[in-house]
Amino acid sequence: MDGITFKIFNSTAQLPLQWDHVAQQNVFLQTPYLSVLERSAPTNMQCFYIGIFENYELIGVALAQYLDLNVLESFGERDKCIKTTLRNFIFKNFASHTLFLGNNMITGQNGYIFSKEIDFECISEILRKSADEIIGYFKQLGIAIHLVSFKDFYENCAVKLRVYDFSNMYEFTTQPNMILYCNENWCTAEDYSASLSKKYRDQFKRARKKFEGIQVKNLSYEEVVAQEEIIYSLYHYVAKNAPFNTFFLAKDHFSTLKGQCGNRFQIFGYFLQEKLIGFHTLLLNEDTLETYFLGYDESLQKEKMLYLNMLYNMSEYGIANGFKRIIFGRTALEIKSSVGAIPVPMSGFIYHTNPWINRFMKIIFKQLEPKVQWQQRHPFK
Repeated sequence: MDGITFKIFNSTAQLPLQWDHVAQQNVFLQTPYLSVLERSAPTNMQCFYIGIFENYELIGVALAQYLDLNVLESFGERDKCIKTTLRNFIFKNFASHTLFLGNNMITGQNGYIFSKEIDFECISEILRKSADEIIGYFKQLGIAIHLVSFKDFYENCAVKLRVYDFSNMYEFTTQPNMILYCNENWCTAEDYSASLSKKYRDQFKRARKKFEGIQVKNLSYEEVVAQEEIIYSLYHYVAKNAPFNTFFLAKDHFSTLKGQCGNRFQIFGYFLQEKLIGFHTLLLNEDTLETYFLGYDESLQKEKMLYLNMLYNMSEYGIANGFKRIIFGRTALEIKSSVGAIPVPMSGFIYHTNPWINRFMKIIFKQLEPKVQWQQRHPFK
């Protein structure tokens, strides 16, 4: 840590001028996206921006998010069972004030980035000390942080972080990140479908047949604003019926994101007889295509195979535009694997600020994370 310091900002207006240069390889750490979080973050979220300096030169940036789960309308309403009730009780009473080092809204290693090589001993110390400083900030406000989580590290990073300041934390793995690696020989949707085995090529054809009559349109900022209420209601239905949630987006999140990020944020509307029945969103992140939030009309979902067709459309966009990989994120693992995404394990580290409760973190965490049984599909020849 010789010569390495950090400073925590609570407004993007305060960020150093070099911030985007340091974050140039990750759209989720650049000021256009961070300003969206600042202007239209979930109502129970507050963001902090961490600048890391070497002899006063900015060499790294990181993101932290505080979540107040007391104000959340629902943790997810799909699963109604005793274990879900227990999980909700634990969150409300022992984990309602949670601090994430990283981005809780997306899947992937998007919590920090450096413009030069930094050893993992230094990274783990910076992240841990940043968490301690934010905990102290909330303590002055009379708020006790319960849980602290350092989220989403690929295995090559996790194995190094666990040696240093993270060694006494509980390391957890949740649902994997589903990633489609685009074959360099794919140039069109036809190339992709030709690479599928007969079973999954038939699935592709069947989905496309069901999709007839639906128009897909890349929406402009003005169109997003005009459709904002419907877009949010479609998103909210899907989010509310997910197995688990720690936040809900602000109603103007998509229009704010489109206004701030322009063409780096794509939102596609699905219209049936000129009525918006669904949408999906994408963020263009260097050579990686990041899938973001989506929504659909549940009454048409099965009939039109909307979700599966959205996955195919995202894949086709990535292939046509030369992306090397498409990040599909967590949830719906089996159907994502049916279009070619493979599971990539990710780790996180977590601790409770109450030392007595922290001793039982392994037991507690198993009650917090919904267990998912699924079968990986292998759609390619």
